[in-house]
Amino acid sequence: MKKIVKKISQAVQVVLLAPIKLPGKALNMLKYVAVGLGVLDAVLSDRTEDPATSTAEGEEDGSEAVD
Repeated sequence: MKKIVKKISQAVQVVLLAPIKLPGKALNMLKYVAVGLGVLDAVLSDRTEDPATSTAEGEEDGSEAVD
């Protein structure tokens, strides 16, 4: 799914950067789609990163509270 989101995001960015005239509503819609895909990509990349880092931070916080 991450690959699909990345490809669609790249396609939207190409359309936004292309020197073509688009109607105002279409341009605004593409901007919102680009922002939404960026947020979705950020969420997916956070989820797929190493989960051991988040548990290691949790263990550190727990050990500090016990001391």
